[in-house]
Amino acid sequence: MYDVIVRGGTIVDGTGSPGFMADVAIKGDSIVGIGQIEGESASLIDASGKLVVPGFIDLHSHADFSFFVDPLADSKITQGVTFEYVGNCGISFCAPLMGESFSDLDVRKSWYETAWKPDWTDFGGYLDALSETGSTLNLATQVGHGTVRKAVMGMETRAPDSGELKRMESLVAESLDAGAFGFSTGLSMAPGYYSLGPEVYSLVQVAADRGKLYSSHIRDSSSEGAGLFVAMAEVIEAGRRTGASIQVSHLKANGPMRGRSGKLLEMIEEGRQEGLDVAADVYPYISASGPMSGNVFPRWALEGGRDEALKRLADADLRAEIVDGLDRAFGNFGGPNKVGVASYSADKSIEGKGLPEIAADMGCGPAEALARLYEGFDAQLIITGMAQDDVDNIASAPYVAVASDGSSLRAEGPLSAGSPHPRSYGTFPRFLAQARDTGVTSTEDAIRKMTTLPAERLGLTRRGRLAPDHYADVVVMDAETVRDNATFEQPHQYSTGIDHVLVNGVSVVTDGKSTGNTPGRVVRTVTE
Repeated sequence: MYDVIVRGGTIVDGTGSPGFMADVAIKGDSIVGIGQIEGESASLIDASGKLVVPGFIDLHSHADFSFFVDPLADSKITQGVTFEYVGNCGISFCAPLMGESFSDLDVRKSWYETAWKPDWTDFGGYLDALSETGSTLNLATQVGHGTVRKAVMGMETRAPDSGELKRMESLVAESLDAGAFGFSTGLSMAPGYYSLGPEVYSLVQVAADRGKLYSSHIRDSSSEGAGLFVAMAEVIEAGRRTGASIQVSHLKANGPMRGRSGKLLEMIEEGRQEGLDVAADVYPYISASGPMSGNVFPRWALEGGRDEALKRLADADLRAEIVDGLDRAFGNFGGPNKVGVASYSADKSIEGKGLPEIAADMGCGPAEALARLYEGFDAQLIITGMAQDDVDNIASAPYVAVASDGSSLRAEGPLSAGSPHPRSYGTFPRFLAQARDTGVTSTEDAIRKMTTLPAERLGLTRRGRLAPDHYADVVVMDAETVRDNATFEQPHQYSTGIDHVLVNGVSVVTDGKSTGNTPGRVVRTVTE
């Protein structure tokens, strides 16, 4: 007797191949048969007229601590996501926790009403605690360069000495050996911005020596600092020097670089032709989101951390320089009208408002308004600076996966706070709807970009595909009606068209509604 039979659907197995009619039999946490399944089961899912696909793998998530706040965080499972890869952009803000590396976690906690606090310092302790908490989906982690650098060097703007570099290498190695799946950088934001190539390459080498993936939020996506194409060359060079597999995070062409996505893809393709393992991911929106300190605040002004930045703002001359830098930053995405506030713990009444409105209420210019906001706290912004043609062009490339750059949230409880980017609720159905309605790619290929492609990037051997002996992460969806409903005005809206979701053989979504089950696992090896 089987535990579950998914009966009568069209199987799209994740490889990009055409669909075929078949049943799926599940016993325990695994798929045990695909075909015309005879026999009985404890549970039967009627998939007639629907697609049956592998659970989606979100290769770029920031849900590092979502499940400590609320184990039922369900914004991703209601999209069909059954696996999240966290610790991106150099910010593994839950571990290791020492020195100034606590600061990123403190910022994240401030967004939500929660009394939770960590009781570990090392990466192994974090993974153990995450396992004990439970989650709606599976999680794998990375160790972040920015977090490690803060732990060893704080916010200093110099190269590490030999002892500091050895300590960073040791922390990265300890974290990877404890079960982190990879290493990430966030080179456009402090403190990653303060690092030079040799430091980054030395740490990437630690990951490469262990066969782990290197993911990078590259040094520039516009023309603010190093420049987009210099930043791309740097991350590709990391693969050339170390032999690491390279994942370019949320690939984009911002501001003055709009229209140049073809050149980005050409650089990746040249690297691949050279024999380098280079790929990327993208989210299907033209707006990004991130902290003010990492996106618009002058990097020089952040040296030494927040307290030092506040001292500079208190100095009239330095404040004028900072405000001028903020004003110039608007040119990278088309002006202050392209900026809104997603989360701001110092004054939640401004969440969801655009910067021009906030500035008008303050009676000052937009750049000065940002400076005043920073004095209260580090606001999470939404910035619109991309072109849809570029997003579509990048998304159509065969080596580009779909990923959210969001978190697992919930439409009620503490995780419903703020006005976050809608990608946390809508990325995967949105891309499926775009494939269906605009032809950016086929439905089969869209599913491949969410399943086997990210699984291959992570080296997972039993996830990302519908096949016997693979874990039973299964989605039943209506290809004709699947769509995102979350908007920038109302982001806490669940997607529709995802009817059933199983994680490790257990139902987490039934008839489009979360079941409250938490069968997710912390995955530490490629076979788990």
